[in-house]
Amino acid sequence: MSQQIPIKNYLAGADIARYLIVKFGANDETVVPAAAATDALVGISMETDALNGEGIDIAHAGIHQVRAGGAITRGALITADANGKAVAAAPATGANAKVIGVALATAAADDIIPVIIAPGETQGA
Repeated sequence: MSQQIPIKNYLAGADIARYLIVKFGANDETVVPAAAATDALVGISMETDALNGEGIDIAHAGIHQVRAGGAITRGALITADANGKAVAAAPATGANAKVIGVALATAAADDIIPVIIAPGETQGA
């Protein structure tokens, strides 16, 4: 039985800074920064930046760092803002938001905080 490490190397389909939430790009091997709470979020960029066309490691599971795009309270489900940064998931009543995981610390904009990666979806009540 082979063991899979929850980090995979992709090609950056755009410039990607470290600690951003990503989605798939033009094909199975390309990722780009996520741009909305409705994007299919697949992971978080690791400790290095990548220019368009370069390789980049993406974390798909475990506890990893993410850059906050606004105020987040520890324990909150997080999603992506328009820049791939983490924000608290707060969909309107009946609307859905994709989530990348759960914040393990409270943050302000541009703080780097740990998150448990657990992709999913939540609906506003």
